[in-house]
Amino acid sequence: MNRFEFISSLISLPLLNFCSNEKYAAEILIGKGNPNLVGKDHRLLPEVEKAYQNMERAARAAGIKVKVVSSYRSYEKQKAIWNRKFNAFKKEGLDGLQIINKIIEYSTIPGTSRHHWGTEIDMIDNNPLAEGDVLLTEKFHDGGPYEKLRIWMDKNAQNFGFIRPYTLDKERSGFYYEPWHYSFSEISKPMLKSYLKLDIVELLKDDSLLGSEMLDA
Repeated sequence: MNRFEFISSLISLPLLNFCSNEKYAAEILIGKGNPNLVGKDHRLLPEVEKAYQNMERAARAAGIKVKVVSSYRSYEKQKAIWNRKFNAFKKEGLDGLQIINKIIEYSTIPGTSRHHWGTEIDMIDNNPLAEGDVLLTEKFHDGGPYEKLRIWMDKNAQNFGFIRPYTLDKERSGFYYEPWHYSFSEISKPMLKSYLKLDIVELLKDDSLLGSEMLDA
């Protein structure tokens, strides 16, 4: 797998049964644009926010208090997360590609995040008391505080247009399984289609991005 294929795999989602001629500006797709975003405690595209609110109300009726812990992130925000983790792993004694491989288990290179699109949400159930790192797989399984949310979303998310991009499918490449991450597919699928036509490697040329020299073609 070359670097373009590797980087693309971080964000990919199968484009099954979908065809669209809609195109999106590169700046929007890599988090450097100025999208129209709405939301009280989070930021989403208006269509996504409307679908989320409908889903949130339905979940509340089922005794689940959905809380979005992450939504839109700009390129600069993603870079700050990346650089912080890069420095942390460097202090632990890792170097070079070891650091990059560790970061991309759950975080992505700035310019390649689905969270740049305004279509993605990371969610928990805010009924239990949130303690420590909430985005852990075990908290969504085997009696964890967010298991009820996961089960409800498994049954109902698609009714509101949301899908989970990072599944347990062993044939899938990219990030590890993320039971908390949902994507509004009606918009994210054509965005992905447009994104995969970009020159990914060119987008990563940023002297202030730690480790960027290892991402050159």
